[in-house]
Amino acid sequence: MSELDREALKQEMIFWRRDLHAHPEFGFEEKRTAAFVAAKLREFGLDDVTEGVGGTGVVGTLKRGSGNRAIALRADMDALRITEQSEAPYRSGNPGIMHACGHDGHTTMLLGAAKLLAEQGGFDGIVRFIFQPAEEWGRGALAMLDDGLMRRFPFDEIFGLHNMPGLPIGYFETRAGPIMSAEDIFEI
Repeated sequence: MSELDREALKQEMIFWRRDLHAHPEFGFEEKRTAAFVAAKLREFGLDDVTEGVGGTGVVGTLKRGSGNRAIALRADMDALRITEQSEAPYRSGNPGIMHACGHDGHTTMLLGAAKLLAEQGGFDGIVRFIFQPAEEWGRGALAMLDDGLMRRFPFDEIFGLHNMPGLPIGYFETRAGPIMSAEDIFEI
């Protein structure tokens, strides 16, 4: 990818992230977000785009070559019930809801990966792009599984990420098994 193409994709992704940030939706209410994601996946020329998986989830499928190995890449789409205090021009336009956990960025990164892989290929097999609803309250993944995610869109491996603002740009951390999978409730 040329430097010019890289910069164009970066600018496009900034636009997507800001659009998603300005239009946050709570879990299982991600109708606009899901429609945005599905439209982009179709625009990128994916082989199949399925909406409504587990409620408001979206799954895109990209096939290249004749290989049968399938991997899945997953991002969450929902926002939190928090009032945004920012004055940024792309601040939340939905009172009492904001992307405070970075899911607008997660969705954008997965869309960027889908666009790049659709344009450049470079693999032999199947990639499933899974956009999960309702991650924040722990029900979206189960809803997608109950809706037949693994039967309808089989894959051999799945990968996801969570942004970590403290890491230097271009780095990521990994480990085997679950990470950042906890929830707690408290009252003030």
